Parts: sequence; C-alpha cells; structure tokens
Amino acid sequence: MSDSFDEFVEALQDQIYSDTKEAYGEIGFERWLHPKYMGPTEGADGYGRVTGSCGDTMEIYLKFEGGRVSHASFQTDGCGASTVCGSFAAQEAHGKTPDELVHITGETILDILGTFPEEDRHCAFLAAETLQEALNEYMMKNTGRKS
Repeated sequence: MSDSFDEFVEALQDQIYSDTKEAYGEIGFERWLHPKYMGPTEGADGYGRVTGSCGDTMEIYLKFEGGRVSHASFQTDGCGASTVCGSFAAQEAHGKTPDELVHITGETILDILGTFPEEDRHCAFLAAETLQEALNEYMMKNTGRKS
C-alpha cells in the first residue's frame, strides 16, 4: 500500500510541476520553485503593503544606500503567482534609484516572465503597485513628497 501511495504522490507532483512549467514558462517555474528575496527586511527605508482585488496581500521592503536600492525583499500571503511576481519585483528594484523605480510596472514583470497565465497577470500589477507604495513611503520620509 505504501509503494502505491508513494507512486501516486510522485505522479501528482510531476503533474503539478509539468502544469506549472507550462503555465509560467521556464523562468517563472524556476522562481516558483526557488523564490528569491522573500521575507521582511529589518530597518527598511521604504515599506509598502497592498491587498489586491483577489485578496492576496503583498509587502515590499526597500533599503537604500547611496541613493540606490541596496536590498529589496517581499512577502505575500498569496498564491504561487503572487510569490513569483513579488520575487521579480524585488529583483528588479535592486540597484535602482527612486527615479528608476518609478518605471517598474506590472508589464515590466510580465516582460521578464515572457509567459504567464491570463488569470494570474493581476499578480504582476499587485507586485508593481506594492513596490510603488514602498517607494512612496521612502520618498515621504526622505523628502516630504510622493514619488
């Protein structure tokens, strides 16, 4: 009985991996398996938290050094698509100035992925909006103006 159950679980996992790779593409699949920049950043200079229309909440943390993002990270309580998009939003923020961060959009994240399910595209926009909220907080704290 144990062998057949183990075989069933392995086949199910293989099917999930296959379906996810087909839906997210190779780049998205790899990031789904191994998210980067996940977790809070202590002493962040900018923090954003947004709940999307789907109910997923994304948080992005930005740390600046010399006018550029020295570290960015994210957290989400959402699905795999939110994790993938949050991870790429944080990745794209690294090394950027505030003026460059403004140009990171949901389309930027989708362009990196290349392919992404239509029903999950909103996650890229949630990640980008959260990044902009973190930037706005940083700008308000440091200049008194929104980005």
